[in-house]
Amino acid sequence: MKKVIVIGGGAAGMMAAIAAADQGSKVLLLEKNEKLGKKLFITGKGRCNVTNAGDMENLFANVMTNEKFLYSAFYTYDNNMVMDFLEKAGCPLKVERGDRVFPVSDHSSDVIAAFQRELKKKGVEIRLNTEVKELMSSEAEEGKRITGVLLTNGKKELADAVVIATGGISYASTGSTGDGYRFAQNAGHKVVECKPSLVPFNMKEDWCKEAMGVSLKNVSLTLKCGKKEIYNGFGEMLITHFGISGPLALSASSYYVSKAKGECMCFIDLKPALTIEQLDKRVLRDFEESKNKQFRNALNHLFPSKLIPVMVKLSGIDPEKKVNEITREERKSFVELIKNIPLTIDGVRDFKEAIITKGGVSVKEVNPSTMESKVLSGLYFAGEVLDLDALTGGYNLQIAWSTGYLAGLNAGEQD
Repeated sequence: MKKVIVIGGGAAGMMAAIAAADQGSKVLLLEKNEKLGKKLFITGKGRCNVTNAGDMENLFANVMTNEKFLYSAFYTYDNNMVMDFLEKAGCPLKVERGDRVFPVSDHSSDVIAAFQRELKKKGVEIRLNTEVKELMSSEAEEGKRITGVLLTNGKKELADAVVIATGGISYASTGSTGDGYRFAQNAGHKVVECKPSLVPFNMKEDWCKEAMGVSLKNVSLTLKCGKKEIYNGFGEMLITHFGISGPLALSASSYYVSKAKGECMCFIDLKPALTIEQLDKRVLRDFEESKNKQFRNALNHLFPSKLIPVMVKLSGIDPEKKVNEITREERKSFVELIKNIPLTIDGVRDFKEAIITKGGVSVKEVNPSTMESKVLSGLYFAGEVLDLDALTGGYNLQIAWSTGYLAGLNAGEQD
C-alpha cells in the first residue's frame, strides 16, 4: 500500500488527505498547530465563505494570478462538488449575495468538523503539534525522488509521495510562516516573490483618522496609477485610522499589488447610482430645505454624521456660511467632490493583516494536471503555497479545495 504524507492541516491539506485516502493510500497528515483548520476558523470573519456558487466562467474571472494553470483543478473538482461534499459530510450550506456560500450555521467550526469526520472515516492518521524540518529525497535511476520527511524532533517519516499544503505567510499566528516555500526552494523550485494581498490600504490623507469607523455601503472605488485606471468596483468599504479597508478596498489591493506603477490614487464615489446632474438636483433640493442653516448643519441627509466635518473641510466652503449664500460654482465643485473623493495611496498593510499571499511556488515547475513537481518526483503542491490567488468571495478557498483534491488524488493513486 502506498504511503502519502500531507504537510499542513488547512483547507488544501485536509482535502488532499481525504482524496489520497480515497485512492486506497495510507495517509499521514502532519499539522504543526494544536488543531486543524486554524486559518479556516477565522476566514469570512469566522463564518467561512467556503466557495462561490457562480458558474465556471465566473470562477476563472475572479482568479488574479495564473488562472490557466487551474483548468484541470477546477474542472476535476468544481464548486458544486465542494458544496456536495460538505452537505453530505453534515455541514448544510446557504448561498448569499454575490453567490457567496456559507454554512447555514454561520460557524466556520462546522466546516472544520465536517472535514474531521471525513478524515476519521477515511482512516487518515492525524498528528498535531508536529513540525516538518525538511524533505527527504534520493537519487534513483529515473532521477530524484521524494522519500519522506524529517521532523523537527529528529524523527524520520518515510513516504512514497508528499503533498506540501502549508499555506502562505499571511496571518502568521495561524502557523502560515512560509515553511512550504523553504521546502520547495531546497527541492530546487523557484518561488515567486511573496506580497500581502486582499489587504487594507495606508493613505497619506489625515482626514481618515477623523472619519475612522465610518462604514460606506453602495459606494464605488476607482484605483488609478497615473492616468491609467486599474480597478473599479462597487460595494462596501470602511474608513480606518490608517486608510481604507472592507471588501472593496481588499479587492482593489489585489490589482494594486499586481499592477501598480508610480504614484497611485483611489477615488471614492459616495453616490454612484446618481449622475452628476441628478446629484446636483438632489443637493439643490437639500439646500433649498435648509437654506437658512449653516453649511455644516445642512448635510445630514447626504452623509453619515462622522463624515460630515470631513466633507465640509474637503469642500473648501466656509462651514459657517449660510446655505443660501453658497455660490453655484461652490455647489458644483461640492457635487464633484461627492462623486470623486481623492485619496493618495501610501502602500498596503503588511502580512499580519493580509487575507492571502500573492506569489509562491512557481506554477511553471508544477504539472497542472496532477499538481506534481516537475523537479522532484513524488512531491505535490496544493493551495496558497502555489503562486495562485483570487479576489474575495470564496474563490481562494475554491483554489485550495480544487488543487488539494487534485494533488491528493494523484499522490494517492496506486501504482
